[in-house]
Amino acid sequence: MRIDILTLFPELVDRWLDASLIGKARRAGLLELRVLDLRSGADDPHRSVDDSPFGGGAGMVLAPAPVFSAVERFRPPRPLLLLGPGGRRFDQAWAAELAAGGQVSLLCGRYEGVDQRIADHLVDGELSVGDFVLAGGEVGALAVVEAVCRLVPGVMGNESSAAEESFADGLLEYPHYTRPAEFRGWAVPAVLRSGDHRRVARWRRAQALARTLERRPDLIAARGGISDDDRELLAEFDLRPPPSGPEGRGGLDPLC
Repeated sequence: MRIDILTLFPELVDRWLDASLIGKARRAGLLELRVLDLRSGADDPHRSVDDSPFGGGAGMVLAPAPVFSAVERFRPPRPLLLLGPGGRRFDQAWAAELAAGGQVSLLCGRYEGVDQRIADHLVDGELSVGDFVLAGGEVGALAVVEAVCRLVPGVMGNESSAAEESFADGLLEYPHYTRPAEFRGWAVPAVLRSGDHRRVARWRRAQALARTLERRPDLIAARGGISDDDRELLAEFDLRPPPSGPEGRGGLDPLC
């Protein structure tokens, strides 16, 4: 997997990429991650990359010349995606799509935004990590890198982990427990200590359904609602299924 990140803060981004799971996979050669300095495209002594907007207004705008020059110099792999609030919302499905593609480049915006000619004529698309405002695209780019790289074979120690995580099947992940079996009067559910792997798997599926119904009913709606098999599974573990309907919404007993 190759990912290039174009940023005004290459040292900051590079330090993060060298840490934890991503850093380990990078050093092992499973990931090719390049961090490219947008200021390398500037042609003045101060390495200026921004300018005031035409028409007036607060703040500065990332200018087209240094960004185009940096991209033409480094030739990052395509698609080249601009991090910005107007882009397509990033999700697990898109992460899987990018991981399968084997390469992507991320352009981190800054200031009040980028010159529109960058969005119109340089990048291949725009990506947003959510409906909130950040000072720049670096935090979003790092989130994309981690979400994508965790899906690359060999990056995670347990390959089944990615398949069981939240959003992998359109559901939130089931709850986890570890030792001790009882902590301050709160016990681990008995089914997890039973040794019955089939029942554990069914319990986890039921809990994932229940959590998603309770916390993210929009995900259930996107899956087409609750199936009859899902209702039976919820009932098996005394989790009250929602009323029938395409949305799959309704009341739900507390998780047991």
